[in-house]
Amino acid sequence: MSIVNSAAAQSRFGYLSCDSVLHLMPEYVQAQQNVADLRAKYDREAARGEQEFQKKFSEFLQGQKDFPENILVKRQAELQTLMDSGISFRREARQLLTKAHRQLLATAEARLNEAIQAVAQQRDFDYVLNTDRNQFPYVNPLRGEDITEAVLIQLGLREKPVEGE
Repeated sequence: MSIVNSAAAQSRFGYLSCDSVLHLMPEYVQAQQNVADLRAKYDREAARGEQEFQKKFSEFLQGQKDFPENILVKRQAELQTLMDSGISFRREARQLLTKAHRQLLATAEARLNEAIQAVAQQRDFDYVLNTDRNQFPYVNPLRGEDITEAVLIQLGLREKPVEGE
């Protein structure tokens, strides 16, 4: 047996789906709600801008045949500005929502990582695998340990089982 194989045979590791645990955390649920609330505010503002554009566009269509050339050009420029502004707002809102989502999840992810590290240290693991997104389609349960329940207990999301049950 080579040194590498010998070391691998002696390694202890845990595994879990971080996403499945994260989705159970109150911080995650609150972050999702906060992002949904923020998205609704941005959507309402975008809709308000679209209504303003539609109103001005309708007025433009009704009066365009009677407008002198300079007013026609001015109104077209106003419409273009409103349209560009709406597009820009949607793009900026999407970026801000992504940033807000990342920031809001950072606390939950940090707490999850601390819990994983605590469980790994308690169980003397060399490493912990995150099985999300099929990164590890197979983990030998005889060599590794599913630590999902232990992490949930560490996070206070599950009760620690009473000895003897």
